[in-house]
Amino acid sequence: MIDVENIYKKHNALLEGHFLLSSGNHTKYYLQSAKVLEYPQVAQQLATALSQLINKHNIDVECVCSPALGGIIVGYELARALGARFIFTERVNGEMMLRRGFQAKKGEKVLICEDIITTGGSALESAQCVAQQEANIVAFAGLANRGFCKAILPNEEYKQSISQDICKLPLNIPLFALANFCFDIYQANSCPLCKDSIAYKPGSRN
Repeated sequence: MIDVENIYKKHNALLEGHFLLSSGNHTKYYLQSAKVLEYPQVAQQLATALSQLINKHNIDVECVCSPALGGIIVGYELARALGARFIFTERVNGEMMLRRGFQAKKGEKVLICEDIITTGGSALESAQCVAQQEANIVAFAGLANRGFCKAILPNEEYKQSISQDICKLPLNIPLFALANFCFDIYQANSCPLCKDSIAYKPGSRN
């Protein structure tokens, strides 16, 4: 079985500090997937393991769609492993959309793939983009789940989240992940870390 936590630690991708998440929340720990995915052979290894988990549950996928920027590499590798095509969404003036001529086909079976699923907000926005073109969202997936959404993991069935009310993903569509990382997150106005430091967005200083 693939050890995702060990892989992130090996590549110095499990960071400790005071981080500002895209949701606006704060956290002490951050998974910097870019440090892992800069190695194509590792990206392929992770995507293959994720595809095997998805295939085990008989999910038929015709297209993988990822939100830019973080989900592009893992989404592309997952599409390759599943034998599906790949498209991505990107944010323009704060709104997620399909550009560059990408289209979802009516009735097409689409899986939405992120590198890390925290609240699932970006993944949900991507799903809404392809759903507007009458595609069928069959699953969500990520290399790791931050523990707020209910996920199917390699070593167990559905893992109940510690705080499902934070998760933005629909409960009737399965979420697949290779591991759970249950880190606390805090609202900006009640973050205990703010007493000692200012939160920064990963990538803004390194």
